[in-house]
Amino acid sequence: MELQHKQALVKALCAELDTQREVLAKSVAAAKEAATHEESKPENDKDTRALEASYLAGAQAARLNELKALQNTLAFMPLRSFARGEAIAQSAVIELESAGKCTTYLLGSHGGGLRANNVAVITAQAPLAQLLLGKCVGDEVELTGRVYKIRNVW
Repeated sequence: MELQHKQALVKALCAELDTQREVLAKSVAAAKEAATHEESKPENDKDTRALEASYLAGAQAARLNELKALQNTLAFMPLRSFARGEAIAQSAVIELESAGKCTTYLLGSHGGGLRANNVAVITAQAPLAQLLLGKCVGDEVELTGRVYKIRNVW
């Protein structure tokens, strides 16, 4: 995978985060509206609808900030190419084969679980990534009884 393809992958991941942020921003607005709506005023001292809605709005706003920070981290992550035989490190795109099925991962510093273009982000904290770090094409790793062969690293 050429560096420009890796840059395109990062752009696609950032676009996915944009989509998630748009959806979440609508949820934040709805929760804020619910917290301040006339019908949310407490009817008695046990009525906590407005308080719960304000907590929800605050948590969703915090998540929105986290997604923006993640997007910035991905957008400015230093990308590099990997030569054949070079050990896996951060920003590597890794193609693994297990049981005849291939999967592709981007080793990033943040954003584990994020997906775009059939590539999933894994971080160094993930058990699979910990096994892959320092390995090369042709090596095998085993995780929970499953063997993964490293087919390619870009």
